[in-house]
Amino acid sequence: MPYVEGFGTWPFGEEWLWEAIATSYLPLLEVLARAPLTLSLTPVLCDQLEQEGTRERCLRFLKEIRPESHGRDLEGFRQTGEAELIAELERSQAEYEAAARALQALPDGLLASLGAHATWTSAATHAVLPLLATDSGVSLQLQTGVASHRRRFGEWGGGLWLPECAHAAWLHPLLEEAGVRFTCVELTGRFGLGDERHLQPLQTEEGPVLWPIDRSIMALVWSDDGYPSAAAYRDYHGLTFHHHRVWTNDGRTYEHERARAQVEAHARDFVARAKARVAHGGVCVCALDTELLGHWWYEGVRWLEAVVAEAERQGLGLTALDEDALERHVPAPAPSDLAVSSWGEGGDLRTWSGPSVAQFAWRARTAELAVAGAPGPPSERVLRELLALQASDWAFLAYRGLAADYPGARAAGHAAALTQALARPAELEPRVRNLAPELAGWEG
Repeated sequence: MPYVEGFGTWPFGEEWLWEAIATSYLPLLEVLARAPLTLSLTPVLCDQLEQEGTRERCLRFLKEIRPESHGRDLEGFRQTGEAELIAELERSQAEYEAAARALQALPDGLLASLGAHATWTSAATHAVLPLLATDSGVSLQLQTGVASHRRRFGEWGGGLWLPECAHAAWLHPLLEEAGVRFTCVELTGRFGLGDERHLQPLQTEEGPVLWPIDRSIMALVWSDDGYPSAAAYRDYHGLTFHHHRVWTNDGRTYEHERARAQVEAHARDFVARAKARVAHGGVCVCALDTELLGHWWYEGVRWLEAVVAEAERQGLGLTALDEDALERHVPAPAPSDLAVSSWGEGGDLRTWSGPSVAQFAWRARTAELAVAGAPGPPSERVLRELLALQASDWAFLAYRGLAADYPGARAAGHAAALTQALARPAELEPRVRNLAPELAGWEG
């Protein structure tokens, strides 16, 4: 989640955060408490959940804005006499009301509740690290992210999610310096789809262990024809006039029982395939963006819950990616000539630096080099604007055409503020909302 809190509302901005809280983070808490799943919380998301006023504004969205938008759609459907759509809208309205109650009921707040399950951290603002221009820039992202996790959640075992699974071998010494002990990489382009080498961790010479993700299993969920595309599931893109979702992927009014049966079938299929994948040993790593579950894929949390139950029935062991997993699965030596890779299109970096979005990469690198070449240590505001500018989300949103001119405007705004802070540092406050409160220094 990019830093959207305080940066716009509808249709692009902090409404994304409120929706993710209601439809993904809150529903996932129960599943996280029951299964050994590995959860990474990106520091920039934590920054927003920690910001004073976040909970109150989210509650206002859930208790005022969503009832109003549902009510307007309900009025329209009552005029046209569409009883089935009315019933589904009322059910949707009730789910937002339940989310508000759940958020209010958390004794220590959502961040602490999620943090109780978070063993991995990530780079401060989810930057594609191989695209950064300097070792100092990479260290700023890593050290700030690690400090954020330790201050908020205490002990850290060394797990770090490489943003977008973007990996380059030259990152290994910097990861080791930051205390990273294991991370995930996408090596389908190197090993081939379905190769058994994806099932074994890899030990680098510099220290960090690489866990290959298993694209053959992940694609069951995360692909154009994956589980979420099934006819019975709720269509994310089919919207009412006030942006609610009441239709299925095959155009019918949403039916919960029909979707529930499909969820159970997909859970059985997923567990059976994963069990077959590791029949001869190894670990099958299925990594998913948390927001896929519940937010993008309405049934995703129910599916994950069903997978946990089905794994027990079928005898498939679940494991967190931690020290215990490494003790039971001895790493093989990592190839010394690993190419730059990611889980983006083509397995490379084109999603964040290809021709259509090259300006995002060049702008961020130019700004980073300006910071490196400036006389004296950079101000806190300069470093925070740089971190914000480096977020992978701006290029991704532009590449996928998901947010009109919002990502371009955000990136340009942070670049302009960085330039101003370099030239006239006294004119700007040191903070950018609550972005990177554990800001690491610049090691120039």
